[in-house]
Amino acid sequence: MRDTEFFKKALGLEEPWRVKSVKMDMGQKRVEVEIGCAEGTVWGDAGERLHIQGYEERQWRHLDTMQFETVLKARVPRVKYPDGHTEMVRVPWAQPHGRFTVLFESWAIEVLLACQSVTSACELLDLDWGSAQRIMNRAVERGLARRSLDGIEKVGMDEKSFGRGHDYIAILNDLDGSRVVEVTPGNDTESGRRLWQALDKEQRGKVKAAAMDMSAGFAAATRIEAPQAMIVYDKFHVSALLNKAVDLVRRQEHRTLSKEGDESLKGTKQLWLYNPIHLSEERREQFEEVLQGNLKTSRAWLVKENFCGFWDQDGRWQGEVYFKKWYNHAIRTRLEPIKKVARTLKRHLDGLLNYFEHRITNAASESINSRIQALKANARGFRTFENYRTRILFFLGKLNMAQPA
Repeated sequence: MRDTEFFKKALGLEEPWRVKSVKMDMGQKRVEVEIGCAEGTVWGDAGERLHIQGYEERQWRHLDTMQFETVLKARVPRVKYPDGHTEMVRVPWAQPHGRFTVLFESWAIEVLLACQSVTSACELLDLDWGSAQRIMNRAVERGLARRSLDGIEKVGMDEKSFGRGHDYIAILNDLDGSRVVEVTPGNDTESGRRLWQALDKEQRGKVKAAAMDMSAGFAAATRIEAPQAMIVYDKFHVSALLNKAVDLVRRQEHRTLSKEGDESLKGTKQLWLYNPIHLSEERREQFEEVLQGNLKTSRAWLVKENFCGFWDQDGRWQGEVYFKKWYNHAIRTRLEPIKKVARTLKRHLDGLLNYFEHRITNAASESINSRIQALKANARGFRTFENYRTRILFFLGKLNMAQPA
C-alpha cells in the first residue's frame, strides 16, 4: 500500500478529500501529509452552489506516526455565501479555527486529565503551555454547552484566593455530584448572585439547601436569587473559627508566660489544632501534660471541643438546647476570643440549626478547594481569571468534553 493510500484510510478521508503526498524528514523526525480536494468540487448544500473566493494554507498537528511528529497540511477553499459573508470550508479532520486534529485534541484531553499537571502533560505531548490552554478552552466550551444542571438540590458556595492580597474567586459546587458548577471573580454579594445565575431560574427554584461560611455576601445573594433555599452554615468553617480563637488565646497566654520565664506553651501550636488521636504517642503525651496545666489555652480548647457535640444532636430542637448550654459556658470563660466567636455563632444560630434539616457541609467543597490549590501550585499562579476558571472547570467540572463524532 502506498503512503498516500495508507494515510487516506488512517484519516478516514472521503471524497472530495484525498492525500496528495507524504514527506518524511528523518532528521527532524517529522511527517508531513499534504491533503487536497478534487478539482471541480462543487461546494454547497441543498443544491446551492457556493463560489470559491480563494484558498488558505493551513496545517494541523496530528497524532504521532511511530515516534515521528505528524502534521497535516491543506489548501482549504474559502467560499462566499448568498448573504455576502465568507467562510472556510469545514474539513473533516479538525474543528473550525483549530490548530490540531480532532484525534490529537481528544488524546491531549485524555493526557491532561490523567496527568493533573499541565506541565507534565505538555512534556508528554510536546506542546507549549499556550497550545494546551487553547485545547482546554475549547474542551470546556464544548462541555458547558452539553452540560445538564437538572436535578441539583444541594449546593456549596465557597471562596478561594486567586492572586495576592484580598483577591478571591467564588465557587459554586454541586454537592451531590461533587463537581464545580461555576467560578466567578470576587467573594461578595454580586459574586454570589453570578454563581446562582449559572443555574436558570427554574432550576434555582428547585435547590433545597446551600452550604456556606458565615460571610454576609453569599447569604444575601442566596436570599435574592434562591430565597427558597435553606442557608446551612458550614461546620468546617465553624471549626476553623474556634481553632483560630484557641490559637489567639494561646499566643496571648504564651507572651504573658514567657515574660515570667515559663515556656510551657512554646512549640505547642499544632497540638491545639489537631485531633489528639492523630498525634504520635510522644506528642499525645506532651499534649496531655500541657492540657492538665491550669492554662487559659486548655479552657479555650475544651470549649472548642465541646462544640463538636452540637453536630451530633438528633434534631433542631435538641441542637438549640445544646447550643444554649454551650454558649452560656463559653461566655463565662472570660476568654475574649472565645466569647467573640460564641456571639458570632449566636447571631447565625438559625443557619447552624438548619444543618439538622439538611445535613450538608462544604466537605466536598473543601476537597475541591484542595485540588484547586494543587492546580494553582502546579501552574505557579495564573495571569488571568479566565485561565484559572477554565482550568478549574476542565479538571473539576465533570464535563463531557469529547470531540463530536
